[in-house]
Amino acid sequence: MPRKCTICIHPERVAIETALADGESYRAIANQFSVSRQAVGRHVKDHIPMALAAAKDAILVASGDSLLEQIESLRHQAQTIKDKAERDGDYRTALAGIRELMRIIELLAKLRGELDERPQVNVLVLPEWRMAQAALLGALEPYPDARVAAALALESIDGSVLPG
Repeated sequence: MPRKCTICIHPERVAIETALADGESYRAIANQFSVSRQAVGRHVKDHIPMALAAAKDAILVASGDSLLEQIESLRHQAQTIKDKAERDGDYRTALAGIRELMRIIELLAKLRGELDERPQVNVLVLPEWRMAQAALLGALEPYPDARVAAALALESIDGSVLPG
């Protein structure tokens, strides 16, 4: 079983890591907290990168939440302006508000991962698929029962079968 990191289990771990963040030398930290310089170095090498990565992830999540909150605030403002324009009978401004709300909602959906914009290819309409169907049905021509079964199976895939 591996040894526990003496810095991680040290009662003044936070102070040690604060000193590291402040740029104090390993030797000074080791002397101040009665640990070895090597233990400080191992802690930095083995544990600080993980802590920094976790902190970076937390910052990204926080900034993402903040961005979503800002966009949600804009959506609320646009909704308020649109509603006022409708009440005032200013339909041109109301329509502009609707367009803006659509853009904001689309942006929110993209940021939340609710909108899939990846291109989709329907292979069932490609000429190669039609050629494969024709080849398969042609090869099965001497076997009428198999040909019918294959035609039904192909039809269940895309709803159509080549004539013949």
